[in-house]
Amino acid sequence: MLIFNTTYTDKSDESEINELVGTPFSFFKRIQLKGIGSKRMIIYSVSKNFKKLINNVSDINYANIELRPKGIIVHFTQQLRRYSWAIPYYKLVIFNGDYFSIHSDSSFIQLMKAKGKDQNRSIIQKIFLLKSKISEEYEFR
Repeated sequence: MLIFNTTYTDKSDESEINELVGTPFSFFKRIQLKGIGSKRMIIYSVSKNFKKLINNVSDINYANIELRPKGIIVHFTQQLRRYSWAIPYYKLVIFNGDYFSIHSDSSFIQLMKAKGKDQNRSIIQKIFLLKSKISEEYEFR
């Protein structure tokens, strides 16, 4: 599980994230994909190792997803700190049931679906599309 404190820019963290999930998409690729980020989603539940990074008081916790060429980054905040969870596509498992659930390395974040279900449907479809393109590049035997 690779979680980075991205409140302030740190060159070593930035280079490690870029190595894991690729550098950010170019301006033209962002336009071609019609956006690379999700809308703000409410965090419903997290695994035990995330509990200390999420606000435990009555605040609502939010997260959003950023697409990268080789993976995704889930951004969330705790009070004034911002954290980023970098997940390469080969470690990414997604469940789309009552909640939108992102799993990797025995950690997970469950996100509530928006009332307008189409709101985040496009980001989910883009994740599956990019993940399938990456898996096609590798030959499994």
